Amino acid sequence: MKVKIVNKSGNPLPSYATELSAGMDVRADIPAPITLGPLERVLVPTGLYVALPAGYELQVRPRSGMAIKHGITVLNTPGTVDADYRGELCTILVNLSNEPYEIQPGERIAQYVVAKHEHVEWEEVDSLDETARGAGGFGSTGTK
Repeated sequence: MKVKIVNKSGNPLPSYATELSAGMDVRADIPAPITLGPLERVLVPTGLYVALPAGYELQVRPRSGMAIKHGITVLNTPGTVDADYRGELCTILVNLSNEPYEIQPGERIAQYVVAKHEHVEWEEVDSLDETARGAGGFGSTGTK
């Protein structure tokens, strides 16, 4: 599938790290490093603009290496970019560690996953069919 993209950054386009990767690494389009202190958040621009086809969204997800090594994650995970959005793609990063982290210009900061989605039409009813789980919520199926 081809997706139209404008790249106003000096960075390469988002790309897959391996042939079977689901997410594409995206880079920070910043003129100088940004120091992100513990529990601070920042909106990081990418210099990218996209036109997704109808029925698709772009999901913004954390990079697992940044999360485990530095405690840096995407705050609204997964972030969603709708098909009708035409502004710059930016990523909200948060530092959940106890140490400051310096985001470098051109650093890979997140992953993009383009995913198909459906629109639903709600059908209001008085009751739902029964299942074995029923109304059991968080943790109701056990830990094993």
